[in-house]
Amino acid sequence: MDIEILVKKSKQGDKEALIQLIMAEKTDFYKLAYLYMKNEEDALDALQDTIIILYENINKLRNHGAFYSWSKTILVNRCKKLLREKKKIVSLTSVKEEPYEEGFDRKNEQIILEKHLSYLKEKYQEVIKLRYFLDLDNETISKMLNIPVGTVKSRIFNGIKKLKESLRGEE
Repeated sequence: MDIEILVKKSKQGDKEALIQLIMAEKTDFYKLAYLYMKNEEDALDALQDTIIILYENINKLRNHGAFYSWSKTILVNRCKKLLREKKKIVSLTSVKEEPYEEGFDRKNEQIILEKHLSYLKEKYQEVIKLRYFLDLDNETISKMLNIPVGTVKSRIFNGIKKLKESLRGEE
């Protein structure tokens, strides 16, 4: 069904229409929440809170076609607020165990990359994760973080540059 029709129905109080909108992108919503929260329970809590916020504020959405960028921005803001409230430091070292033979080198490289990524300022980490871990384009990141596209590009460029410098130091 068309996004704009579902948004119109949601604005009229149709909870099922809102659920259809959310379920159509449930994987993307979950990945985004998990990227920030770093564990399943907190990611699901953030998603639950976001759904309530969307339901309560759907009438404030002017451009029906922008539902997903609007809702993902709300999700990002909710995740950041939950992290601030919990004064929680996002751990980049939570790695699932895999047998030695399968993917050890890949996991080892991932651990090293995540360690060096954690050395970067949060503003660089955030755009790099959104761009390269979730494969979001610069314009989407710009809308989600409410910053200009040029700032997104600059942060990605500078973050990657600092990441390369950090990785060279470990060689």
